[in-house]
Amino acid sequence: MSFISEINRRRTFGIISHPDAGKTTLTEKLLLFGGAINEAGAVKSNKIKKGATSDFMEIERQRGISVSTSVLAFEYNGIKINILDTPGHKDFAEDTFRTLTAVDSVIVVIDVAKGVEEQTEKLVEVCRMRNIPIIVFINKLDREGKDAFDLLDEIEQKLGLRVTPLSFPIGMGYDFKGIYNIWEQNINLFSGVSRKNIEDTIEVSDLASEELNTLIGETSANTLREELELVEGIYPKFNRDDYLNGDLQPVFFGSALNNFGVRELLDCFVEIAPKPRPKQSEERLVKPEEDKFTGFVFKIHANMDPNHRNRLAFIKIVSGEFRRNTPYLHVRQNKKLKFSSPNAFFAEKKEIVDISYPGDIVGLQDTGNFKIGDTLTEGEIINYKGVPSFSPEHFRYINNADPLKSKQLNKGIDQLMDEGVAQLFTLDLNGRKVIGTVGALQYEVIQYRLEHEYSAKCTYENLNVHKACWVEPEDDKNEEFNNFKRVKQRFLAKDKQNQLVFLADSAFSLQLTEQKYPSIKFHLTSEFN
Repeated sequence: MSFISEINRRRTFGIISHPDAGKTTLTEKLLLFGGAINEAGAVKSNKIKKGATSDFMEIERQRGISVSTSVLAFEYNGIKINILDTPGHKDFAEDTFRTLTAVDSVIVVIDVAKGVEEQTEKLVEVCRMRNIPIIVFINKLDREGKDAFDLLDEIEQKLGLRVTPLSFPIGMGYDFKGIYNIWEQNINLFSGVSRKNIEDTIEVSDLASEELNTLIGETSANTLREELELVEGIYPKFNRDDYLNGDLQPVFFGSALNNFGVRELLDCFVEIAPKPRPKQSEERLVKPEEDKFTGFVFKIHANMDPNHRNRLAFIKIVSGEFRRNTPYLHVRQNKKLKFSSPNAFFAEKKEIVDISYPGDIVGLQDTGNFKIGDTLTEGEIINYKGVPSFSPEHFRYINNADPLKSKQLNKGIDQLMDEGVAQLFTLDLNGRKVIGTVGALQYEVIQYRLEHEYSAKCTYENLNVHKACWVEPEDDKNEEFNNFKRVKQRFLAKDKQNQLVFLADSAFSLQLTEQKYPSIKFHLTSEFN
C-alpha cells in the first residue's frame, strides 16, 4: 500500500468526558465492534474480574477510574484506528490537555441523566481553541434521563457547539425501544429479556409507512415522526467541511454498556472523521504527506513493566515514515538516537513495529532522554508547540519517610515528574522539594506509585501557595529584577527545566508584585513566547 493511502486510512482520536459518563466503557465497545477483543471488561464490577482493557494500572483497577491516558489501536473496515482513552477526573486533566495535542478529532461522551458537566466544559473549550473536530455521543439511554431536545439545547448553550443529530432515540429508560439512524436511514430495535440484544437493523426509508407502526407501535411511531420533523426544521443539515473545521458537531445517541448505538457511531466516524492533519511548529506548518519524518512526545509513562523499570515515551507521528533502527535527531539535545524496538499499543500489550505512518502513536524505550514536548526529526530543526505545563492548584512539600531509600525516592520523583504526573519545584532558599498538582487525588497516585514501583515512601506537608507563575524579566541584569529576587527570595523556586518560578501565596500578593515590578511578566503556563 502506498504512503499516501496509509495516511488516508488512519484516524487518531481521543475520547473525553466527565468521570462516570461511560467513556472507558465506550472505548471497550469500540474495540469489541472492531474485533480487537472478544469480551468487554466492566470498568466497575465485582462480579466480573476482568478489568477494562484501557485501565491497566493497578490503582486504576482499584479505584474504578482512569488516571492515565492509554493508547489503543485496531483495524476496522480497512481503516486503522488509534484511540486515546483519557482520564475524565479533573485531578488528571493535565494529562488529558496534553493528549489533545496528539489527536486529530475527539468524541465527547455525555451522560443522558446528568447532561453537560463541569469537566466536559473545560475539555471542550480546549478542543475549540484548537479547532478539533468533535462528535458528541449521548450515553446511557437505557436509563431515565433528560429529554433529547433539552440535552441538545444544553450542549449548544453550555459547550458553545452547533449540533446536528445523526441518530435519534425512540423513547428512553424503561420506554427505550431503539434508535433511528438519520445518517443511514434505518432503525435499530432494543429487545430481549436482558435488553442487551440488538435485532437486525431494519431499513426504513419512508417514515410515513405502516411498517414503522408495526415495528415500534403507533404511538411511538407518531412521536418519532414529529421529533424527526422538528430535528429537520431546527438543526442544520450535516456538512462534512463544517464538521472538519470545528463549526458543526454531529450527535449520536446510544448505550455503550448495552452495545447500543456504538456500531452506528463507529461506521459514521470512519467515514467522516479527519485523516491525520497538518501541525503547526514554531518554524512552519508541517504536513503529513511530507517525505521527511517528524514527531513529538506528548506523554511519558514510567514503569509500563514494573519488573524492568522501563520508561516509554509516546510519540505522535506528524509527517513521513518512522522506521525502526533508523537514527533520528533529538532536536532539544541536538543528538542522534535510534530505536531498536518501537512499540505499537494495545493498552498494556505492545508489539514491535518496523514502520509507522503519520497519525500513528509509537512508544519508544526511554532511558531519560525525553521530556514532554520534545521533537524528533530526520535532521530539520523543528519545535512543535502547544504542550505546556499549567500552573498547578495544589502545592505540598514532599518529605522522605525512609532515609535509607533517598536514592530510590529521588529517582521515582524524577521519573514521575518527567511523565507529567505533577510538577516539581525546588525552593531557592533551602532546596526543599515542592510538588504541584492539578488535583488532590494526584498526591495519592504519586505516593502509591513511589511505594509500589520504586520501593520509596514519602509524606506530605501542606504549603500555602495560590499560584505558580513562571517569571519572564525584561532584562535579567537590571536592578528591578535583582531587587525582586532579593525581596521575594523565599517565594522563588526552579521548575524541572530550571526556569524561575514565583510561588505567590495569594491573588492579592500576586497583584501587588505585578504592580511593584512592572518590567517582569508572570505567566500561568510554562510555555510563553
